[in-house]
Amino acid sequence: MLTRREMLKGTALTAAAFATPGLFADLLSTAQMTEGPFYPDKMPLDTDNDLLLINDSLTPGVGTITHVSGRVLSKSGKPIRNAFVEIWQADSNGVYLHSGDSDIRKGERDANFQSYGRFLTDSKGQYYFRTIKPVPYTDGSIYRTPHIHFAISLKGQRVFTSQMLINGHPDNKRDRLFRNIRDPKAQKTLLADFNPLPDSKLGELSANWDIVLGQTVEENDDGSVYGLGKPQGHRRGR
Repeated sequence: MLTRREMLKGTALTAAAFATPGLFADLLSTAQMTEGPFYPDKMPLDTDNDLLLINDSLTPGVGTITHVSGRVLSKSGKPIRNAFVEIWQADSNGVYLHSGDSDIRKGERDANFQSYGRFLTDSKGQYYFRTIKPVPYTDGSIYRTPHIHFAISLKGQRVFTSQMLINGHPDNKRDRLFRNIRDPKAQKTLLADFNPLPDSKLGELSANWDIVLGQTVEENDDGSVYGLGKPQGHRRGR
């Protein structure tokens, strides 16, 4: 099993170019999407960055093991450290850790899947999660392509909310929320390649997704951030 350090090492190689001031023009900001109604209304017993195992349980959640990593960057490509990254997603049955979903579909939710995780970025702006490959689901008349919800906070203030989708998934075209983003370039910022992890005997995948914040953020020497945009509201959707 790869350690967090091993997974982040590969990301660090590509981060070096972005760390050079003035090497690139402003990056395209990552598009924002709705938080949805299923952000956990009660946190799981474990909130670390490994969503496969809850505390010391020996039974992992069901699904294709996926290592999700990336960087949080400013528009100039500068890494943002100490960014509080949260993810949440439906389990392999398409059920969220939320009373509005799991209480209605009792017995369907995978009790061994953590469903939610958090991580504080390092000095290179890097984050890492071990989770499962997201699955499509239908909630009433709303069809959702596979996705993982992301939120980023700086100094306790929510500054970014979006969803990461699987690049090339045929159901993306059916997803109303994704189609509502008209600009193809903006759509592309939400897509991540899910690739087989080399030498994995478990069929694991890896996905890398860099998040470029659209707000003007500057980092002090002590890692604190100022110049934040307005906090994001809790918008509905799936």
